[in-house]
Amino acid sequence: MIGARRDGTVMKKDGGGQSPKGSRIVASVAAGVIAGCIFAFFYPNGFFVPLPPVSHLIAESNSQVIFSQCESSERINILKAEFVAASERNAELKKQIRKLKEKLQLAEQGEDSAQKHVLVLGEQHKTGVFGTVKGLRTNPTVVPDESVNPSLAKILDKIAVNRELIVALANSNVKEELEIWFTSIKRVGIPNYLVVALDDEIVSFCQSNSVPVYKRDTSKGDEDKGIESIAKTGGNHAVSGLKFRFLREFLQLGYSVLVSDIDIVYLKNPFENLYRDSDVESMTDGHDNSTAYGYDDVFDEPKMGWARYAHTIRIWVYNSGFFYIRPTIPSIELLDRVTARLARENAWDQAVFNEELFFPSHPGYEGLHASKRTMDYFLFMNSKVLFKTVRKDPKLSKIKPVIVHVNYHPDKLVRMKAVVDYYVNGKLDALTPFPDGSE
Repeated sequence: MIGARRDGTVMKKDGGGQSPKGSRIVASVAAGVIAGCIFAFFYPNGFFVPLPPVSHLIAESNSQVIFSQCESSERINILKAEFVAASERNAELKKQIRKLKEKLQLAEQGEDSAQKHVLVLGEQHKTGVFGTVKGLRTNPTVVPDESVNPSLAKILDKIAVNRELIVALANSNVKEELEIWFTSIKRVGIPNYLVVALDDEIVSFCQSNSVPVYKRDTSKGDEDKGIESIAKTGGNHAVSGLKFRFLREFLQLGYSVLVSDIDIVYLKNPFENLYRDSDVESMTDGHDNSTAYGYDDVFDEPKMGWARYAHTIRIWVYNSGFFYIRPTIPSIELLDRVTARLARENAWDQAVFNEELFFPSHPGYEGLHASKRTMDYFLFMNSKVLFKTVRKDPKLSKIKPVIVHVNYHPDKLVRMKAVVDYYVNGKLDALTPFPDGSE
C-alpha cells in the first residue's frame, strides 16, 4: 500500500497492517448489530403497533356482550324476583309504619276513647250482617309481674289451677265459720284455694288443718296505718274492705280470683259453673229474676199530669263477698277505685263496689269501662233466696246449689251448720226452725 506524507514524500506500508479509521467503522457496525438484536428480543412487533380495524373491534365486542347476556340471564331473573319481593315488603312496612303513626297520634291526642280502645284490643273491623254483630266484652289479661310479690308468686304457682283460685280473708274472730268454710271446700274436692290470714292465730289454725295459708307482711309499713288493727280486730265489713287492697297483687301476678267471704258453704266446684267472659262475674243480692237481673221500675209523679210516669232501670246490687275477677286493666282499675274511696270515705265496701261498677260517665265523672255478668241466683244462692223461697218450694228445694252464702242473716254460724245438715247430711227439716229474716 502506498501512502504520501504531507511533506510530499512517498511511503509504503505492509499489507498486513490496519488503519485506525477502519477499526472505528467495524466497531460501529458491531454495536448496531447488537443493539438490533436487543430491540428485536424485547419488541418483536416493533415500537409502533398498528391498531386493529374498527370492524374487528365491534365484532369482538358484540360477541362478548352476547356471551355475557346468555351467561347472566338466569341471574338477572333471580335479581328481578328479589327486587319485586323487596318492593312488596317495603310497601307493607310503609303501610305498617303509617298505621303505627296514626295509632300513636290517637294515643297522644286522647280525643277518641273508642279509638283508644281499638289500640288496646286490635284492628278495626267492618260490621257484619244484621243480627250477627256482637261487641267485645272479654278484655285481654295483663302481663304477669312476679316482681310485685315474689313470695306470693311462689305460693300461687303451687296452688292455682289454670291460673285461678279461691281467696278468702280471715282473722281469729271468724275461726268457727272458717272451719265450716274450708271443710266444705275439702269435701267438694277443690284444690285451688287460699286463706289470707290477718293474724298469727289464723296462720297456726290453718296450718294445723292442712289449709293453704298466706300472711301478708305489713312490718315494712303501709299507706293505710290502720290496716293491722283492722286485720286483727275488725268486723265483717271492715275486713271485707281490706280485700280490695290485697287482691291487686293477685291480679298483677296474672291470676283470676274467686273472692269469697267466710260465711259461705260450698256444695259444688264453682269453677265448673263460671263463664269467664267478663271482667267481673258476681253473685247477686237479688231474690228473683227481676231483682237479680234488672227491671223497668216506673216512678209515679201525679202532679206532672200527662208525664206523671217516669221509667227507671233498677237492679239489686252485686254481692262483694263472692265474685270472680279476671286479671285485666279494668279489673285492677276497679280495685284501685274502691280502695281509694274506702281510704277517704266512711262507706260500705259493697256500696262503693257497685257504684264504681254501674255508675255511667257523666259531667265531672268518668265511669269504669268494665264488663260484668250476674251469676245464676239459684246456683250461687244468697240466704234470702234459700230461707224465703227455696226451702218452701217442693221443686226448688230439690235443686242443689253450687254455694250458699249466709249474707242476709246475722246468725251465720248456726245457719251455715243447718245448710250442711240439709244439703250434705240429708236432714230435710234442718232449715225449718229458722225464720225468713232475722229476729
